[in-house]
Amino acid sequence: MTTSADSTRWFTDAFAGQPLMAILRGMGAERSFELARTAWDLGIDLVEIPLQQPADREALEVVVAAGRERGKSVGAGTIIDADGVRAAAAAGAAFTVSPGLDLEVVRASEQAGMASLPGVATASEVQSAVVAGLTWLKAFPASVLGTDWFAALHGPFPGVRFVATGGMNARNAATYLEGGADVVAVGSALADEAELPRLAEVLERSGSRR
Repeated sequence: MTTSADSTRWFTDAFAGQPLMAILRGMGAERSFELARTAWDLGIDLVEIPLQQPADREALEVVVAAGRERGKSVGAGTIIDADGVRAAAAAGAAFTVSPGLDLEVVRASEQAGMASLPGVATASEVQSAVVAGLTWLKAFPASVLGTDWFAALHGPFPGVRFVATGGMNARNAATYLEGGADVVAVGSALADEAELPRLAEVLERSGSRR
């Protein structure tokens, strides 16, 4: 029997000391595996593989297996319905990530043993999530919302923790962390060797503050 997941507790533990998360979108199994290893070697523990096309399922399974060997948690992203939840669970994902807030998807994920990180962009969505007992939320699209959004939303919702997603990279990650995001999700920066030192600097600076 599958044990229901507690999203708040799970993400609080998973993101402890972790200012960055990796998103590997549409890269195929081999490239996803390579970049997941790059993320882990760099010090980014959590990796998300969005499920949007058939090949993504294989990529998720490969990275989940690799993560299991290293004690790393791998999640499935772009989960918008029950079918997505089932696919994520079948592939062995530890958590799901959604672009928007759908409490049915949240509960289905938790009941399947996976923590859920839903997306929000408005005060109404944040309020609905808080009332439902959620603490960790994905702020999407973060580059459009801007850094001031985080400070504004932390006013009425001081206990909420935000993962800035969408348009994030090695050059703006520190700005968003300083602006109120608790975690920044990056993707393409992991594929650019010139950007890796910047990501390492973000990790080092964040570690010195925590």
